[in-house]
Amino acid sequence: MKTLYAVLCSLLMSGSICAQMNSKQIDSLVNYAMSKFNVAGAAVAIVKDGKIIHNKGYGIKSIETKSPVNEHTQFAIASNSKAFTTVALALLVEEGKINWLDKVKDHIPEFTMYNDYVEDNFNVQDLVTHRSGLGLGIGDLMFFPDGSDFTMDDLLSSFQHFKPESAFRTKWDYDNLLYLVAGELIARKSGMTWEAFVKTRILDPLNMDNTYASLSEIKDTSNLSSSHSTDTGTIRIIPTFKEMINGAAGGIFSNVDDLCEWMLLHLNNGKYGENLNKQLFSGLNHREMWKIHTVMRVNPDSRYNSHFSGYGLGWFLSDVKGNMKVEHTGGLPGMLSNTVMMPDLNLGVVILTNTSDDGGGLFSSVANAIVDDYLGLDNFNWVDKYAAYYKKRAKGSDDFTKKVWEDVGVADASNIKRKNYIGLYEDKWFGNVEVFHDKGKMYIKSYRSPKLNGELQFYKDQTFAVRWEYQDMNADAFVTFDLDEVGKAQRIKIKGISPNIDFSFDFQDLDLQRVNKD
Repeated sequence: MKTLYAVLCSLLMSGSICAQMNSKQIDSLVNYAMSKFNVAGAAVAIVKDGKIIHNKGYGIKSIETKSPVNEHTQFAIASNSKAFTTVALALLVEEGKINWLDKVKDHIPEFTMYNDYVEDNFNVQDLVTHRSGLGLGIGDLMFFPDGSDFTMDDLLSSFQHFKPESAFRTKWDYDNLLYLVAGELIARKSGMTWEAFVKTRILDPLNMDNTYASLSEIKDTSNLSSSHSTDTGTIRIIPTFKEMINGAAGGIFSNVDDLCEWMLLHLNNGKYGENLNKQLFSGLNHREMWKIHTVMRVNPDSRYNSHFSGYGLGWFLSDVKGNMKVEHTGGLPGMLSNTVMMPDLNLGVVILTNTSDDGGGLFSSVANAIVDDYLGLDNFNWVDKYAAYYKKRAKGSDDFTKKVWEDVGVADASNIKRKNYIGLYEDKWFGNVEVFHDKGKMYIKSYRSPKLNGELQFYKDQTFAVRWEYQDMNADAFVTFDLDEVGKAQRIKIKGISPNIDFSFDFQDLDLQRVNKD
């Protein structure tokens, strides 16, 4: 009988006869992952065949209070908010207020782009498919770190100043700012804010009562997780990331219990409610969201035998072992999320963590292990593999940045004429940055992003290193000056020091030129 059972299991890769990982095994997997990664807390939920089969919290909400995470604990889901934005757009399409291929300028006349052709032909789907031609994370410095004063007007006029890195609609490069524009479009066409639209048209119908479209809407914070970081090697609490102009790119706070309803909605092609008797969005628009709009490179992988990869409307799409895979991750300082759905298996997995850096290793390894189990694949030891990778990556980054600051500490700055660097510098989209003296030291500060300020310490040649006041993420940077023929600085270029700096610190897109020429 054991031999026959093994044969049946090998033939039925979907696992409908073979027993899948039970809740105790999932507990063991998650607890083992938490022992390998420095993560304060996490929550994991699984839906299968229309039912919630696992829904649980692990660890603690805060290293200070030690309060435990449960299935209702709220986390920032970050970029997993993007799919809520595309559903909101779909609802407006079904109301006839917009069409997917409408030109953005027809709805937002002040919208700009880097050339006239792209500006005149940029459509609604271009806002949410990462194919604008602009580089990875372009302009994210307007909102990373939080606390800046940029407005939607600033955002809409900024794109004309960016330089494209590829031809329009030919290459995938992740973009947050254009999702904010999509949020503005939703507000203008619906007559309510993006936050209000998401709440009334999506969260309320699905009874996602403990999900909030913005941090400010959470009045009872007793079950809100704190944000943690491990970028210094030890775990610490960091402030919760403040809101952007709107939440369309990453503003939602939710929990795994509510997100089960969100996954079931998608796995049921927009249907919800008792006996699936209600329809939030049509099957036609669901197929539009789960259709590849931007082709991405496929990495050859004998384990999964994948043939295609791309981005839909708010979702990454690929195939694994002949099954469609729909997924998205999200990350903000101290908060990470991962949603994976396998519609052919009627399976959904969501993982939320309250610790950046190591949390990515946890949500990737646990999600992969669960999905592999349902695919009938062997144990690949994902947790150990990711732990080894993260350890190696951290060591490489730590060794490099440590060497930089050691060199800064011994650099001879006696020949540096600081007065040649002092002055006001301007970037067309980021605004003014000032270099100034104070008590014998040289500093740099941004006027519009006040957390980006710090002491400039000589490194080598015309390059200085700055340790920003902002330390919630590792964003310290090299600051290099271009000098004129008499040795006076005329331009500044900035580059992150850490090889693992988050792409949202797009210092490389700044072109800071001296304002005061005297």
